[in-house]
Amino acid sequence: MKYRYGRWSGGADPLAPPVDLRAAVDELGREIMEGASPSSALRELLRRGVDGTRGLDDLTSRLWQRRASIQRRHRLDGTLSEVRRLLDEALSAERRALFPDPSDDARFREAQLDALPPGTAAAVQELSSYDWRSPDARAAFEQIRDLLGRELLDQRFQGMKEALSNVDSDDVRRIQRMLRDLNSLLEAHAAGSPDTPRLFDEFMRKHGEFFPEKPRNVDELIDALAARSAAAQRMMNSMTDAQRAELSALSQQAFGGIGSQLSTLDSLLQRLRPGEDWTSSARFRGQDPLGLGEGAQAMSDLAELDALAEQLSQSYPGARLEDIDLEALERQLGASASVDARRLAELEKALRQQNILERAPDGSLRLTPKALRRLGETALRGVVDQLRSSQGSRDTVSAGAAGELMGSTRPWQFGDTEPWDVPRTLRNAVLRSGSMSLDVVDLEVSETEHRTRAAVALCVDTSWSMVQDGRWVPMKRTALALHHLVRTRFRTDALQLVTFGRYAEAVDIGQLTALEGVWEQGTNLHHALLLAGRHVRRHPDAQPVVLVVTDGEPTAHLEPEGDAEFNYPPLPRTLTKTLNEVDSLARLGATISVFKLGDDPRLAAFVDIVARRGGGRVVSPDEDGLGAAVVSDYLRSRRRR
Repeated sequence: MKYRYGRWSGGADPLAPPVDLRAAVDELGREIMEGASPSSALRELLRRGVDGTRGLDDLTSRLWQRRASIQRRHRLDGTLSEVRRLLDEALSAERRALFPDPSDDARFREAQLDALPPGTAAAVQELSSYDWRSPDARAAFEQIRDLLGRELLDQRFQGMKEALSNVDSDDVRRIQRMLRDLNSLLEAHAAGSPDTPRLFDEFMRKHGEFFPEKPRNVDELIDALAARSAAAQRMMNSMTDAQRAELSALSQQAFGGIGSQLSTLDSLLQRLRPGEDWTSSARFRGQDPLGLGEGAQAMSDLAELDALAEQLSQSYPGARLEDIDLEALERQLGASASVDARRLAELEKALRQQNILERAPDGSLRLTPKALRRLGETALRGVVDQLRSSQGSRDTVSAGAAGELMGSTRPWQFGDTEPWDVPRTLRNAVLRSGSMSLDVVDLEVSETEHRTRAAVALCVDTSWSMVQDGRWVPMKRTALALHHLVRTRFRTDALQLVTFGRYAEAVDIGQLTALEGVWEQGTNLHHALLLAGRHVRRHPDAQPVVLVVTDGEPTAHLEPEGDAEFNYPPLPRTLTKTLNEVDSLARLGATISVFKLGDDPRLAAFVDIVARRGGGRVVSPDEDGLGAAVVSDYLRSRRRR
């Protein structure tokens, strides 16, 4: 096989690492568990960026810095200043030529020059018919006409100024014909003439050299011309009234009388593209003067920067990062910015295509089961690391090496203590190498499980104090870790997640992960234990385990009619009904372990009673150790006979 290599011509870096979806999912999960919706979490991720890729905020900030730099560095009177300089040069040369001449004609000419009006445009117009004595003066004055013509054309046709560095009579005639034919084409198009396609093709054959954009039809031609013409108009709007008046008058002095044809062109374009920005302006306060063409380009850059900022904001309906104009972004901020935006777009696309985010029936985004498994895996890994460091053990979430064989196998991983499946291991070696030469990749272990099946109810407090005191995310991580452990290692166990605030509710892991913290009064442990009891009764053959995470004593209970009664301090009736449910669960053989968050002495006294009557224990972890404490207690309770 032969390969051919060539020079890299730009675009995405072919050697760049792929988008790190695992890190992105972890970031999304953290935002969602803190209460953000999946949509806002995705926006936040793209706004901040990921490792090695700048986010939308950074790119937007650079756009605004470039915009401010353009306005702070420049001013718009470059053409006026150059015309004034050339006029002064012509007048000085003419006076030098007239001074040695003693004739009355010379004195009359000097008087004419002294009587010129003070305005630049009026003086140029006055001198348009003057018979210059000095060849240098005549040349300088002709430069004014050439400069005005080239600047006016460059203002409407980008790059025209450089293309017409030396204007001769043939150039003037070609430009006059082009403008005349262009206005005729646009008038026919505005009138709805069916001959417009033919006229366009004929126009491009004759004058295509003036349009490097290579428009394919008359609409593309109009779009390109209207954008530039609108930028020229915005530049005029940004000038002072005096500057606008001067330029309007000077435009009539341009070579070949093209000023009037350009005015006709502008009128046609405004009629054909009224949606362009013809009315706005910008403030320039720098010292670097810009000519008409450069000023129009500066206004185009400002408009392009504004459009890019809107694309990066992603604030409009149906926004996607694929909408970003990467070529425009590279023009304004360089190739690195385009690469960052492309990688962010690839990340957003990958999150959708790799089944990380999906649309709910109501149209909102939500995490898929695949993403929830990833979050659970990450949460469980953190729990395992804590258990290892605190207990010195290898892998406390192993599915029980001394248990019964499940009949299934899996590839060996570092730390596994399950027995090898010798036949499958040897088979893998033969298939891989054709011999009995073993490698670590060949190893397979037999999956085992404990004989005991458990019905587990994890009841988590979702009252406002959990949010206020920074326990909201640790609580969700704990639920994710336990859920992932049960689903991957103890698949025969039945896990029920119960949230309780003013009321209690059985939820799935997706609902709990996306649950937003809201202000409500009440810690209805009574209702939560009622739901836990129903779950336990649905699985009479399983060992019942109830785990309660809370930071406050019960302040609400459920009435027979279904209403929740709240009171603080707790009513004796609330405590009594809650303890009655504890006793009911104890009669079913359930162990109730309480994970007490915070240092409330009233809560400490209450949970001690719960632990004694429920046959469990009280654990007082900090927020970071909550997950390890719950998982460890689940494993301990599950192994009890």
